[in-house]
Amino acid sequence: MIKAGQRVLSTLRKMIISGELEAGDRIAEIPTAERLGVSRTPVRIAFRALEQEGLLIKLERRGYRVRKVTQDEVAGAIEVRGVLEGLAALQAAERGLTAEQRRGLLECLVWGDRLFDKGYVNEDDLEAYHDLNRRFHAIIIEASGNPIISSAMQRNEHLPFASVSSLAIDRNNLKGEYRRFNFAHLQHHAVFDALDRRQGARAEAIMREHANATLRYADLFAHHDEEQSALRVIGAGIELPDIAQD
Repeated sequence: MIKAGQRVLSTLRKMIISGELEAGDRIAEIPTAERLGVSRTPVRIAFRALEQEGLLIKLERRGYRVRKVTQDEVAGAIEVRGVLEGLAALQAAERGLTAEQRRGLLECLVWGDRLFDKGYVNEDDLEAYHDLNRRFHAIIIEASGNPIISSAMQRNEHLPFASVSSLAIDRNNLKGEYRRFNFAHLQHHAVFDALDRRQGARAEAIMREHANATLRYADLFAHHDEEQSALRVIGAGIELPDIAQD
C-alpha cells in the first residue's frame, strides 16, 4: 500500500476505535477525503481494507457504514492471533531458524533500533515500523514450517484488529506512541533471543503476550500519560518548604 493510503487507513482505524466515527455512521469517499485533506484514491483503498478487517460494511448504493465492534470481539480476535503466533514461534524454535530467516529477523531488529534509539518517533517512523513489524511476524510464521497456521491467520485477519498490520496510531500523542511501539520492539528482541536459543516454550509465551502490545497497551500508556500530567499539575501547585543549609 502506498504511504498515503497507509496513513489514511491508520487514521480511520484510530477514529473508529476511539469512537470519533461511531457505529452506524455512514461515510463516503469525497467527504472523508476532504476531512482528512487527501485525494479520493487513498480513501478508497482504506475503505476496502477496513471492510476486509470487519470495521466497515459496504452499502448497496454508495458509501460504507461503520460496523459495531465490541471489546469482547476485539479481545477474542487478538487472543486467537496470540495463540496462532505463539504456536508458530514454538514450532520455529523447535525446527531452528534457517540462515536466511535469522538474517531477516536481525535486519528487522536493526531497522527498529534505528527508529527508536533516537528517543522519539514521527509519523514516518511509525509507518516504517508497520512495514518491519509485518515482515518480522511473517518470517516467524514461515519459520514454523506449518502452512495451516498461515491459513488460520488469514481467516482470523478478517476480524477487527486481528491483523498484525491493523495498527491504530494516535498522531496527537507521539510521545505515548513511542513508548508503546518501543516496548513492542523490545519484545521482538526477546522473541528473537528465544528463537535463536531454540527455547520453544519461552518463544511461545512472548509471542502470545506480544499480540497485546500494539493495541491493549495503548490504553495502558495513555493512562500513564494522564497520571504523569496530573502529577505535574499537582507538583506545580505545591510550595516546598525551605531546607535549612548547614
